[in-house]
Amino acid sequence: MLLSKSCIYGMRGALYLASSSNSKYISIKQISNDLDISPHFLTKIMQELTKAGLLESQKGPKGGVRLKKDGNEVALVEIVAAIDGMDLLTECALGLPGCGTAKPCPLHEQWADTRDEIRVMLEETTLTDLARKGKEGNLRITADGTFDWLPKDN
Repeated sequence: MLLSKSCIYGMRGALYLASSSNSKYISIKQISNDLDISPHFLTKIMQELTKAGLLESQKGPKGGVRLKKDGNEVALVEIVAAIDGMDLLTECALGLPGCGTAKPCPLHEQWADTRDEIRVMLEETTLTDLARKGKEGNLRITADGTFDWLPKDN
């Protein structure tokens, strides 16, 4: 797996927020229940996304998290950078320091091309793009496939 579980859950959580039809705060408990992610783990991930300026949070009974900006302004690469960092998109697949065109590793040529394709996809895909695709294709973001693309109202 190229992305950490934290990063994958961060994308799923942010996608959940982007699929909401309004900008109200949604509790982490509701998100964790709907996405079947540990609330403690999800809280830590959402804190990282808040620290990176992608989410904003509010405490209290009507609190929760929401996207800080519109989903069409949030590229997936921003979530990756906030949680996993950009090393995946810059470093050698074998972890060799100094790997590059001058002194490549055995995987350099294939990995450099693949890495660049992944980077472009992450830069060009927004949360709104994924939410729209999910709704139109009735695609899933939960293991059991029951997510209906609309967060439940509290």
